[in-house]
Amino acid sequence: MNFKSQVAVITGGTRGIGKSIAEHFAKNGADIIVCGRNPQAAIEAAESLSSFGVKTIGLRLDVSNSQEVKETFEKIISEFKKIDILVNNAGITKDGLLMRMSEESWDSVLDINLKGCFLCTKAVIPEMARQRYGRIINITSVAGFMGNPGQANYSASKAGIVGFTKTVAREYASRGITVNAVAPGFIETAMTDVLNEKIKEEMKKLIPLGRFGKVEDIANAVLFLALPESGYITGQTIHVNGGMYM
Repeated sequence: MNFKSQVAVITGGTRGIGKSIAEHFAKNGADIIVCGRNPQAAIEAAESLSSFGVKTIGLRLDVSNSQEVKETFEKIISEFKKIDILVNNAGITKDGLLMRMSEESWDSVLDINLKGCFLCTKAVIPEMARQRYGRIINITSVAGFMGNPGQANYSASKAGIVGFTKTVAREYASRGITVNAVAPGFIETAMTDVLNEKIKEEMKKLIPLGRFGKVEDIANAVLFLALPESGYITGQTIHVNGGMYM
């Protein structure tokens, strides 16, 4: 995979899946902008990629803040002159059964996960349309397709991303922009590390391949969709879940 001279923006790129995606792009020659709500973590994540010989910067970004998104993407375009790839990975969870879920928990998850995807995509579309080329990859979830008890807000936000992906793909295909999604299943991250072994084993029984995925599995799918050679794929969701959802 060769992304030399391309510029990739990864939101939520300071840890877990987002950090792995950033590393994979950097290894394959792309200049990287790592965005995250913690500015120091974003800077450190970007600095860790400099050993690959690419240009990297880390920026604070609250993807739910429209003014901050606008100013951040203007800064990126001013410094890098273009954006070829956007990965909308930023996301949070605030779990709880529906009857106990607060309005704040609902709003904050929808604001980061879904509204953030909308704002960042809207910010990058004019530049991609001008250059008549772009790759947008949105990170959704198996929960958006199957549902998950205690995650009404998260599941709704991730299902919304799928519909958003299809619509934007239709709107901008004529400009050479592809828009796709990747739906992870259970992936080995800090979120799954805190689960006890009994719960982990029960979860693995739902997965035909019998194991959790790795962050690299998601990064590889994202890179595939971002390739210039993947230009005839748009409006699609690639499920990376070990067969848990087919």
